Amino acid sequence: MARRDVFLISDSTAITVETLARSLLSQFPDVDFDTHVLRFVNNVQRVAEAVAAIERAAAAGSERVLVFTTILDAGLRARLARDDWLLIDFMSAFITPLEDELGTRCRPRIGQTHGIGEDRGSAYLRRMEAVNFALRNDDGASTAHYHEAELILIGVSRSGKTPTSLYLAMHYGTMVANYPLVEEDLEELSLPAVLRPYRERLFGLRIDPHRLHEIRRHRQPDSRYASLQQCRYETRQAEALYRHAGLPSLDVTSLSVEEIATRLLEAMAAGGTVTGP
Repeated sequence: MARRDVFLISDSTAITVETLARSLLSQFPDVDFDTHVLRFVNNVQRVAEAVAAIERAAAAGSERVLVFTTILDAGLRARLARDDWLLIDFMSAFITPLEDELGTRCRPRIGQTHGIGEDRGSAYLRRMEAVNFALRNDDGASTAHYHEAELILIGVSRSGKTPTSLYLAMHYGTMVANYPLVEEDLEELSLPAVLRPYRERLFGLRIDPHRLHEIRRHRQPDSRYASLQQCRYETRQAEALYRHAGLPSLDVTSLSVEEIATRLLEAMAAGGTVTGP
């Protein structure tokens, strides 16, 4: 498999450049990308440090380094341009045609990428409230506030419930709880009593047993919990439970957290609540 060093460089948190670059790189499954994320590269000194890091990677490797950036300052971006590596400058690629179309020059403001069309103060508070809700209601730790949840994810252990809940909270301010299906639930093929009043907010996560086995063995190697036999049993029973209860579900085996979140948001928007197959 071919290998390439990749640098993702941002003058802020790097959320945008990571999202854009990883979306592009995911289209090349035959290449092994060694990714380095450099955040808060917002002055000449930090750019010089970034250039030095890229130069070291370029000298150590046999292939050109790939550099993606969303730095807003054109002068700082220009310092990243070298013939020794491929620079993919998201800002200049899109800002210039937008300026031409809108008939006005952009006024760069670091950290404003996610602020279009919203009151940033209230949006921030909403996201923080959602994050706190996700943490309080993670993995069935507490069920007293399920009536406040917009979405309740259920699934077997290590099927992606927690990272998806937190991603939806942090990026969209969605109030998400998650509940683990334990062996008693799987044996009886019935929803736990605490979940039944919230059936219309439930969404099941499915995962391939081999993938689940791979994930679990890194956490508890050589355990019954991580055995392929146990993973096959739990995934089979979970899918049967979803069918029996008439719950919508999603196969998350090959999906990123971002993709899972997008599918869930689309399902919620389709009917206001997560319903249907």
